[in-house]
Amino acid sequence: MMETVTKTIELELDEVKEYPFLHGGNDKTLNLIEEALGVAISVRGNKLIIQGEDGRIDRAVRLIEELRAVNRNGYALKPEDISYALRSMCEGEDVSIKELFSNNIPVSSKRRFIIPKTETQRQYINSIRMYDITFGIGPAGTGKTYLAMAMAVSSFLTKQVSRIVLVRPAVEAGEKLGFLPGDIAEKVSPYLRPLYDALFDMMEIEKATKMIERGIIEIAPLAFMRGRTLNDSFVILDEAQNTTPEQMKMYLTRLGYGSKTVVTGDITQIDLPQDKSSGLVEAIKILRDIEDIKIIHFSERDVVRHKLVQKIVRAYEKYEKRDS
Repeated sequence: MMETVTKTIELELDEVKEYPFLHGGNDKTLNLIEEALGVAISVRGNKLIIQGEDGRIDRAVRLIEELRAVNRNGYALKPEDISYALRSMCEGEDVSIKELFSNNIPVSSKRRFIIPKTETQRQYINSIRMYDITFGIGPAGTGKTYLAMAMAVSSFLTKQVSRIVLVRPAVEAGEKLGFLPGDIAEKVSPYLRPLYDALFDMMEIEKATKMIERGIIEIAPLAFMRGRTLNDSFVILDEAQNTTPEQMKMYLTRLGYGSKTVVTGDITQIDLPQDKSSGLVEAIKILRDIEDIKIIHFSERDVVRHKLVQKIVRAYEKYEKRDS
């Protein structure tokens, strides 16, 4: 029987820049690392004392060193960020935490930039950078729309595009739209609200509102895209599972010169009438072999909302597979 090798490693911290973020208030950050990697971590002055089995302590030291490198690059790490990193490591993913967090998206907000929290999110961001058409398919809470919005804002700020167009199908309204009170903007507003929320999380509300008033940012229902050609634009189609095949074809053929589009949706949450097929489902079948189009699939492992959301998504997937 092999004897377990236990060792101790000391890491000296910068008390001003590094100690606060690793300590995380009541040692929350260190407790996360201890629990996930099976090591013991204590603080003595400005030193971290790490004890554990050989392999486990090496993983802990590697993680802490990468987190320190990210912190030096200016990103204010939070305990939830470290939770995502730990989850990737514990699931056996060969992912560089430094690379994951360093792949940032500059946006105009109080936070300096937005970062991917999972390896799939990192691939998604890189795909948006490299391809003119990217599909993001997966459950709620995986960051599909949020990261696409961040890339749109960043592309505008760096002058890669001259306008941002945010689109959603107003499926729930259907033919009832004409019977609702108010003008067309008031009628479709409830269906576009999530896009406004994501935008205002990345840009100051006053600045974003002025850009909307000037037409630099346009938030509109999908029906408004018919007959248009969008040049030099970053276009996002959200909730694309609720498009019909005809609408999806119409939308994809609106893309003009110097433009980029991201199509997001969850094919398990289709609200179309039963006699209508989803344009998103059809599109990923038709377009999957085109090299210049990238399709990224998210799973419940990529859910970055409250930890209970991931458990809820997993429970529903298990239930649906059992009943299918």
